[in-house]
Amino acid sequence: MGRILAIDYGSKRTGIAVTDELQLIASGLTTVETHGLMPFLSHYFSEQKVDTIIIGEPTQKDGTPSAIEGNIQNFIKGFRVKFPSIVIERVDERFTSKMAFQTMIDSGLKKKQRQNKALVDQISATIILQQFLYTK
Repeated sequence: MGRILAIDYGSKRTGIAVTDELQLIASGLTTVETHGLMPFLSHYFSEQKVDTIIIGEPTQKDGTPSAIEGNIQNFIKGFRVKFPSIVIERVDERFTSKMAFQTMIDSGLKKKQRQNKALVDQISATIILQQFLYTK
């Protein structure tokens, strides 16, 4: 059984989270610059077996797609060409950044640590992955 990898796709940075091999526990993996996402994934997939990727689906409060959805669709098209055997699932990611920030507060991180946007992206990807695992 391979891992499940979650992506919180952003215009500058992309947060990444991954499960253990039994697909039970979601953990933050890293944050990468979005322009380097595909090379990062290629390297990661060469070292780890991944069955499924979860990509956050950003929507407005009224349910309409966010402006970045076009970029995500372009990424998905390229991903399907390069990795046709890996399943892609989408998960509603509304409010994950706010939930990530609240998680940072609740865990006692100091204000300077909470300003680390890369950490927010990584925690957001973890929340997306947890939501997927919960509904699976």
